[in-house]
Amino acid sequence: MTVITTVEDLRVLAQKRVPRMFYDYADSGSWTEGTYRANASDFQKIKLRQRVAVNMENRSTRTTMVGQDVAMPVAIAPTGLTGMQHADGEILAARAAKKMGIPFTLSTMSICSIEDVAQHAGEGFWFQLYVMKDRAFIERLIDRAKAAKCSALVLTLDLQILGQRHKDLKNGLSAPPKLTIANMINIAGKPRWALGMLGTKRKQFGNIVGHVSGVADMSSLSAWTAQQFDPALNWGDVEWIKKRWGGKLILKGIQDVEDAKLSVASGADALIVSNHGGRQLDGAQSSIEALPAIVDAVGSQIEVHMDGGIRSGQDVLKARALGARGVYIGRPMLYGLGAMGEAGVSKCLEIIHRELDLTMAFCGHTNIETVDKSILLPGTFPTATP
Repeated sequence: MTVITTVEDLRVLAQKRVPRMFYDYADSGSWTEGTYRANASDFQKIKLRQRVAVNMENRSTRTTMVGQDVAMPVAIAPTGLTGMQHADGEILAARAAKKMGIPFTLSTMSICSIEDVAQHAGEGFWFQLYVMKDRAFIERLIDRAKAAKCSALVLTLDLQILGQRHKDLKNGLSAPPKLTIANMINIAGKPRWALGMLGTKRKQFGNIVGHVSGVADMSSLSAWTAQQFDPALNWGDVEWIKKRWGGKLILKGIQDVEDAKLSVASGADALIVSNHGGRQLDGAQSSIEALPAIVDAVGSQIEVHMDGGIRSGQDVLKARALGARGVYIGRPMLYGLGAMGEAGVSKCLEIIHRELDLTMAFCGHTNIETVDKSILLPGTFPTATP
Protein backbone atom coordinates (compact mmCIF):
# COMPACT_ATOMS: atom_id res chain seq x y z
CA MET A 1 0.00 0.00 0.00
CA THR A 2 1.91 3.05 -1.27
CA VAL A 3 -0.75 5.76 -0.94
CA ILE A 4 -2.60 6.11 2.38
CA THR A 5 -5.58 8.43 2.17
CA THR A 6 -7.96 7.31 4.94
CA VAL A 7 -8.00 5.96 8.48
CA GLU A 8 -9.34 2.74 6.96
CA ASP A 9 -6.11 2.35 4.97
CA LEU A 10 -4.19 2.54 8.25
CA ARG A 11 -6.51 -0.04 9.84
CA VAL A 12 -5.90 -2.53 7.04
CA LEU A 13 -2.14 -2.08 7.35
CA ALA A 14 -2.22 -2.37 11.14
CA GLN A 15 -4.15 -5.62 10.91
CA LYS A 16 -1.33 -7.04 8.80
CA ARG A 17 1.45 -5.86 11.10
CA VAL A 18 0.15 -6.22 14.68
CA PRO A 19 -0.20 -9.61 16.42
CA ARG A 20 -3.79 -10.81 16.45
CA MET A 21 -4.38 -10.54 20.20
CA PHE A 22 -3.36 -6.86 20.28
CA TYR A 23 -5.11 -5.90 17.05
CA ASP A 24 -8.29 -7.59 18.31
CA TYR A 25 -7.92 -5.87 21.68
CA ALA A 26 -8.07 -2.50 19.92
CA ASP A 27 -10.64 -3.38 17.29
CA SER A 28 -13.41 -4.99 19.32
CA GLY A 29 -16.29 -4.34 21.70
CA SER A 30 -18.14 -6.21 24.42
CA TRP A 31 -20.62 -9.04 23.88
CA THR A 32 -22.35 -8.67 20.47
CA GLU A 33 -20.32 -5.52 19.67
CA GLY A 34 -23.58 -3.78 18.76
CA THR A 35 -22.73 -0.53 20.55
CA TYR A 36 -19.17 -0.65 19.21
CA ARG A 37 -20.51 -0.77 15.64
CA ALA A 38 -23.24 1.82 16.29
CA ASN A 39 -20.68 4.35 17.49
CA ALA A 40 -19.33 4.60 13.94
CA SER A 41 -22.42 3.75 11.89
CA ASP A 42 -24.60 6.39 13.58
CA PHE A 43 -22.25 9.08 12.29
CA GLN A 44 -22.96 7.93 8.74
CA LYS A 45 -26.68 8.66 9.14
CA ILE A 46 -25.94 12.36 9.72
CA LYS A 47 -25.92 14.33 6.46
CA LEU A 48 -24.15 17.61 5.75
CA ARG A 49 -25.43 20.66 3.90
CA GLN A 50 -23.12 21.71 1.10
CA ARG A 51 -22.90 25.47 0.50
CA VAL A 52 -21.38 27.23 -2.54
CA ALA A 53 -20.13 30.67 -3.59
CA VAL A 54 -18.74 31.26 -0.09
CA ASN A 55 -15.29 32.73 0.42
CA MET A 56 -13.24 29.73 1.63
CA GLU A 57 -9.98 31.59 2.26
CA ASN A 58 -8.18 31.90 5.61
CA ARG A 59 -9.68 28.80 7.21
CA SER A 60 -8.92 27.88 10.82
CA THR A 61 -9.61 24.72 12.80
CA ARG A 62 -7.95 26.12 15.94
CA THR A 63 -9.92 26.17 19.18
CA THR A 64 -9.50 25.33 22.87
CA MET A 65 -10.22 22.32 25.07
CA VAL A 66 -10.36 23.03 28.84
CA GLY A 67 -8.63 26.32 28.12
CA GLN A 68 -5.75 24.76 26.19
CA ASP A 69 -5.07 25.92 22.63
CA VAL A 70 -5.40 23.05 20.13
CA ALA A 71 -4.80 22.90 16.38
CA MET A 72 -8.17 21.19 15.94
CA PRO A 73 -10.90 20.04 18.36
CA VAL A 74 -9.33 16.60 18.74
CA ALA A 75 -7.38 14.88 21.53
CA ILE A 76 -5.84 11.43 21.57
CA ALA A 77 -7.90 9.21 23.86
CA PRO A 78 -6.36 7.11 26.61
CA THR A 79 -5.91 3.55 25.37
CA GLY A 80 -4.51 0.70 27.42
CA LEU A 81 -1.67 -1.46 26.09
CA THR A 82 -0.72 1.14 23.47
CA GLY A 83 2.88 0.03 23.78
CA MET A 84 1.84 -3.43 22.61
CA GLN A 85 0.53 -2.11 19.26
CA HIS A 86 4.06 -0.91 18.53
CA ALA A 87 7.20 -0.79 20.67
CA ASP A 88 7.28 2.36 22.84
CA GLY A 89 3.83 3.21 21.48
CA GLU A 90 2.79 5.80 24.07
CA ILE A 91 5.97 7.80 23.58
CA LEU A 92 5.59 7.75 19.80
CA ALA A 93 1.92 8.76 19.91
CA ALA A 94 2.64 11.57 22.37
CA ARG A 95 5.33 12.93 20.06
CA ALA A 96 3.00 12.86 17.08
CA ALA A 97 0.27 14.64 19.05
CA LYS A 98 2.67 17.34 20.22
CA LYS A 99 3.87 17.88 16.64
CA MET A 100 0.26 18.30 15.48
CA GLY A 101 -0.60 20.57 18.42
CA ILE A 102 -3.28 18.48 20.12
CA PRO A 103 -3.44 16.79 23.56
CA PHE A 104 -2.25 13.24 24.13
CA THR A 105 -3.87 11.33 27.03
CA LEU A 106 -1.82 8.62 28.72
CA SER A 107 -3.73 5.67 30.17
CA THR A 108 -3.17 4.32 33.66
CA MET A 109 -2.81 0.93 31.92
CA SER A 110 -0.04 2.10 29.59
CA ILE A 111 3.13 0.22 28.82
CA CYS A 112 5.34 3.31 28.96
CA SER A 113 5.21 5.03 32.35
CA ILE A 114 4.23 8.62 33.12
CA GLU A 115 7.88 9.47 33.72
CA ASP A 116 8.97 7.73 30.51
CA VAL A 117 6.55 9.69 28.37
CA ALA A 118 7.49 12.99 30.05
CA GLN A 119 11.20 12.30 29.51
CA HIS A 120 10.99 11.20 25.88
CA ALA A 121 7.99 13.10 24.53
CA GLY A 122 7.90 16.22 26.70
CA GLU A 123 5.60 17.59 29.37
CA GLY A 124 2.02 18.87 29.09
CA PHE A 125 0.24 15.66 28.11
CA TRP A 126 -2.94 14.63 29.90
CA PHE A 127 -3.19 11.65 32.26
CA GLN A 128 -6.14 9.29 32.55
CA LEU A 129 -6.88 7.79 35.96
CA TYR A 130 -8.67 4.56 36.86
CA VAL A 131 -9.87 4.40 40.45
CA MET A 132 -8.58 1.33 42.26
CA LYS A 133 -9.11 0.00 45.74
CA ASP A 134 -5.53 0.80 46.68
CA ARG A 135 -6.12 4.49 47.41
CA ALA A 136 -2.49 5.05 48.42
CA PHE A 137 -1.47 3.94 44.91
CA ILE A 138 -4.01 6.33 43.39
CA GLU A 139 -2.59 9.19 45.47
CA ARG A 140 0.90 8.35 44.24
CA LEU A 141 -0.32 8.18 40.63
CA ILE A 142 -1.87 11.64 40.93
CA ASP A 143 1.30 12.99 42.49
CA ARG A 144 3.40 11.44 39.71
CA ALA A 145 1.15 13.06 37.09
CA LYS A 146 1.65 16.41 38.85
CA ALA A 147 5.41 15.91 38.95
CA ALA A 148 5.39 15.15 35.21
CA LYS A 149 3.50 18.44 34.69
CA CYS A 150 0.45 16.80 33.11
CA SER A 151 -1.94 19.63 32.26
CA ALA A 152 -5.24 17.78 32.79
CA LEU A 153 -6.50 14.69 34.61
CA VAL A 154 -9.06 12.51 32.81
CA LEU A 155 -10.97 10.46 35.40
CA THR A 156 -12.66 7.40 33.88
CA LEU A 157 -15.92 6.54 35.64
CA ASP A 158 -17.29 3.68 33.50
CA LEU A 159 -14.81 0.92 34.34
CA GLN A 160 -15.74 0.02 37.90
CA ILE A 161 -16.13 -3.52 36.61
CA LEU A 162 -14.80 -4.88 33.33
CA GLY A 163 -17.09 -5.63 30.41
CA GLN A 164 -16.62 -9.01 28.71
CA ARG A 165 -14.83 -8.87 25.38
CA HIS A 166 -15.00 -12.28 23.80
CA LYS A 167 -11.97 -11.85 21.53
CA ASP A 168 -9.65 -11.06 24.45
CA LEU A 169 -10.71 -14.22 26.25
CA LYS A 170 -10.30 -16.37 23.16
CA ASN A 171 -6.90 -14.86 22.33
CA GLY A 172 -5.60 -15.19 25.91
CA LEU A 173 -4.68 -11.49 25.97
CA SER A 174 -1.61 -10.67 28.06
CA ALA A 175 1.27 -8.21 28.03
CA PRO A 176 3.75 -9.40 26.96
CA PRO A 177 1.98 -12.22 25.07
CA LYS A 178 2.26 -15.75 26.41
CA LEU A 179 4.57 -17.82 24.22
CA THR A 180 2.06 -20.43 23.12
CA ILE A 181 2.52 -22.21 19.81
CA ALA A 182 -0.38 -20.28 18.27
CA ASN A 183 1.01 -16.94 19.44
CA MET A 184 4.53 -17.72 18.26
CA ILE A 185 3.23 -18.67 14.82
CA ASN A 186 1.20 -15.46 14.62
CA ILE A 187 4.08 -13.26 15.81
CA ALA A 188 6.46 -14.91 13.35
CA GLY A 189 4.36 -13.35 10.59
CA LYS A 190 4.76 -9.86 12.13
CA PRO A 191 8.54 -9.25 11.85
CA ARG A 192 8.35 -5.44 12.17
CA TRP A 193 6.45 -5.74 15.45
CA ALA A 194 8.72 -8.49 16.79
CA LEU A 195 11.94 -6.61 16.02
CA GLY A 196 10.58 -3.50 17.68
CA MET A 197 9.68 -5.43 20.82
CA LEU A 198 13.09 -7.09 20.94
CA GLY A 199 14.67 -3.65 20.91
CA THR A 200 12.72 -2.14 23.83
CA LYS A 201 12.71 -2.75 27.57
CA ARG A 202 9.11 -1.52 27.84
CA LYS A 203 6.95 -4.66 27.85
CA GLN A 204 4.89 -4.39 31.07
CA PHE A 205 2.49 -1.90 32.64
CA GLY A 206 4.97 0.85 33.42
CA ASN A 207 2.72 2.84 35.74
CA ILE A 208 2.15 -0.16 38.00
CA VAL A 209 5.09 -2.61 38.02
CA GLY A 210 7.63 -1.37 40.56
CA HIS A 211 5.18 1.18 41.98
CA VAL A 212 2.97 -1.21 43.96
CA SER A 213 4.17 -3.28 46.90
CA GLY A 214 4.42 -6.93 45.91
CA VAL A 215 4.01 -6.31 42.16
CA ALA A 216 7.30 -6.94 40.41
CA ASP A 217 6.36 -9.04 37.39
CA MET A 218 3.44 -10.05 35.17
CA SER A 219 2.21 -12.89 37.35
CA SER A 220 1.88 -10.71 40.45
CA LEU A 221 0.49 -7.85 38.33
CA SER A 222 -2.33 -10.01 36.98
CA ALA A 223 -3.39 -11.02 40.48
CA TRP A 224 -3.28 -7.39 41.65
CA THR A 225 -5.28 -5.87 38.78
CA ALA A 226 -7.91 -8.63 38.91
CA GLN A 227 -9.02 -7.38 42.32
CA GLN A 228 -8.20 -3.67 42.09
CA PHE A 229 -10.86 -2.02 39.90
CA ASP A 230 -13.26 -0.56 42.45
CA PRO A 231 -16.99 -1.33 42.06
CA ALA A 232 -17.69 0.97 45.01
CA LEU A 233 -16.54 4.11 43.12
CA ASN A 234 -18.92 7.03 43.83
CA TRP A 235 -19.21 10.81 43.50
CA GLY A 236 -17.52 11.27 46.85
CA ASP A 237 -14.39 9.74 45.33
CA VAL A 238 -14.62 12.26 42.48
CA GLU A 239 -14.61 15.09 45.02
CA TRP A 240 -11.59 13.59 46.79
CA ILE A 241 -9.67 13.16 43.51
CA LYS A 242 -10.50 16.69 42.37
CA LYS A 243 -9.13 18.10 45.63
CA ARG A 244 -6.00 15.93 45.49
CA TRP A 245 -5.32 16.82 41.84
CA GLY A 246 -6.05 20.54 42.04
CA GLY A 247 -5.90 21.11 38.26
CA LYS A 248 -8.13 20.69 35.23
CA LEU A 249 -10.41 17.68 35.72
CA ILE A 250 -12.29 15.88 32.92
CA LEU A 251 -14.83 13.12 33.69
CA LYS A 252 -14.97 10.32 31.13
CA GLY A 253 -17.81 7.85 30.60
CA ILE A 254 -20.93 10.03 30.84
CA GLN A 255 -23.92 8.73 28.82
CA ASP A 256 -26.90 9.84 30.88
CA VAL A 257 -28.28 13.35 31.51
CA GLU A 258 -28.55 12.72 35.26
CA ASP A 259 -24.88 11.76 35.43
CA ALA A 260 -24.04 14.84 33.36
CA LYS A 261 -25.78 17.01 35.97
CA LEU A 262 -23.82 15.27 38.73
CA SER A 263 -20.65 15.99 36.76
CA VAL A 264 -21.49 19.68 36.83
CA ALA A 265 -22.17 19.51 40.59
CA SER A 266 -18.78 17.84 41.12
CA GLY A 267 -17.01 20.95 39.86
CA ALA A 268 -15.28 19.17 36.96
CA ASP A 269 -14.06 21.30 34.06
CA ALA A 270 -15.36 19.00 31.32
CA LEU A 271 -17.14 15.71 30.75
CA ILE A 272 -16.71 13.19 27.95
CA VAL A 273 -19.84 11.62 26.48
CA SER A 274 -18.47 8.09 26.09
CA ASN A 275 -19.49 4.44 26.25
CA HIS A 276 -15.86 3.30 26.45
CA GLY A 277 -15.75 2.62 22.73
CA GLY A 278 -18.55 0.05 23.04
CA ARG A 279 -16.31 -2.03 25.31
CA GLN A 280 -18.47 -1.95 28.46
CA LEU A 281 -22.30 -1.96 28.25
CA ASP A 282 -23.32 -3.51 24.95
CA GLY A 283 -26.76 -2.23 23.96
CA ALA A 284 -26.10 1.30 25.19
CA GLN A 285 -26.66 4.36 22.99
CA SER A 286 -23.93 5.37 20.62
CA SER A 287 -22.00 8.38 21.86
CA ILE A 288 -23.14 10.65 19.04
CA GLU A 289 -26.78 9.73 19.74
CA ALA A 290 -26.38 10.50 23.44
CA LEU A 291 -24.54 13.78 22.84
CA PRO A 292 -27.37 16.27 22.01
CA ALA A 293 -29.43 15.62 25.16
CA ILE A 294 -26.37 16.09 27.38
CA VAL A 295 -25.35 19.27 25.56
CA ASP A 296 -28.90 20.58 25.92
CA ALA A 297 -28.97 19.80 29.65
CA VAL A 298 -25.53 21.00 30.79
CA GLY A 299 -23.67 22.47 27.84
CA SER A 300 -23.93 26.00 29.23
CA GLN A 301 -22.40 24.93 32.55
CA ILE A 302 -19.54 22.60 31.60
CA GLU A 303 -17.47 21.78 28.54
CA VAL A 304 -18.95 18.74 26.77
CA HIS A 305 -16.55 16.49 24.86
CA MET A 306 -17.24 13.12 23.26
CA ASP A 307 -15.54 9.98 22.01
CA GLY A 308 -16.58 6.79 20.23
CA GLY A 309 -16.83 6.15 16.52
CA ILE A 310 -14.70 9.02 15.21
CA ARG A 311 -13.10 7.76 12.00
CA SER A 312 -12.74 10.94 9.95
CA GLY A 313 -12.58 14.70 10.02
CA GLN A 314 -16.19 14.72 8.91
CA ASP A 315 -17.13 12.89 12.11
CA VAL A 316 -15.23 15.52 14.10
CA LEU A 317 -17.20 18.28 12.37
CA LYS A 318 -20.55 16.53 12.97
CA ALA A 319 -19.78 16.14 16.67
CA ARG A 320 -18.76 19.79 16.88
CA ALA A 321 -21.99 20.81 15.13
CA LEU A 322 -23.98 18.88 17.76
CA GLY A 323 -22.30 20.73 20.61
CA ALA A 324 -19.09 18.84 21.45
CA ARG A 325 -16.28 21.24 22.30
CA GLY A 326 -13.82 18.53 21.34
CA VAL A 327 -13.58 14.84 20.52
CA TYR A 328 -11.13 12.03 21.29
CA ILE A 329 -9.73 9.43 18.92
CA GLY A 330 -8.54 6.05 20.17
CA ARG A 331 -8.77 3.39 17.49
CA PRO A 332 -7.68 5.63 14.58
CA MET A 333 -4.53 6.50 16.51
CA LEU A 334 -3.91 2.81 17.28
CA TYR A 335 -4.36 1.90 13.61
CA GLY A 336 -1.78 4.49 12.63
CA LEU A 337 0.61 3.38 15.36
CA GLY A 338 0.29 -0.30 14.48
CA ALA A 339 0.71 0.45 10.79
CA MET A 340 3.74 2.73 10.85
CA GLY A 341 4.68 3.79 14.38
CA GLU A 342 5.03 7.53 15.02
CA ALA A 343 4.78 8.31 11.30
CA GLY A 344 1.48 6.41 11.20
CA VAL A 345 0.00 8.43 14.07
CA SER A 346 1.10 11.63 12.36
CA LYS A 347 -0.49 10.40 9.14
CA CYS A 348 -3.73 9.65 10.97
CA LEU A 349 -3.84 13.15 12.45
CA GLU A 350 -3.00 14.76 9.12
CA ILE A 351 -5.81 12.83 7.40
CA ILE A 352 -8.36 13.84 10.04
CA HIS A 353 -7.23 17.47 10.00
CA ARG A 354 -7.43 17.72 6.22
CA GLU A 355 -10.87 16.09 6.13
CA LEU A 356 -12.07 18.46 8.86
CA ASP A 357 -10.68 21.53 7.11
CA LEU A 358 -12.10 20.72 3.66
CA THR A 359 -15.51 19.57 4.92
CA MET A 360 -15.89 22.71 7.02
CA ALA A 361 -15.22 24.80 3.92
CA PHE A 362 -17.67 22.82 1.77
CA CYS A 363 -20.31 23.49 4.45
CA GLY A 364 -19.74 27.24 4.15
CA HIS A 365 -17.57 27.92 7.22
CA THR A 366 -13.99 29.08 7.52
CA ASN A 367 -13.67 28.98 11.32
CA ILE A 368 -14.43 25.99 13.54
CA GLU A 369 -15.78 28.36 16.21
CA THR A 370 -18.77 29.28 14.02
CA VAL A 371 -19.84 25.70 13.27
CA ASP A 372 -23.27 24.72 14.60
CA LYS A 373 -26.28 22.55 13.69
CA SER A 374 -26.96 24.71 10.64
CA ILE A 375 -24.37 22.69 8.71
CA LEU A 376 -26.44 19.49 9.16
CA LEU A 377 -29.39 18.39 7.05
CA PRO A 378 -32.56 18.58 9.20
CA GLY A 379 -34.05 15.22 10.08
CA THR A 380 -30.77 13.33 9.73
CA PHE A 381 -29.19 13.99 13.12
CA PRO A 382 -30.12 13.03 16.71
CA THR A 383 -31.85 15.67 18.83
CA ALA A 384 -32.16 16.32 22.54
CA THR A 385 -35.87 15.39 22.57
CA PRO A 386 -36.73 12.50 20.21
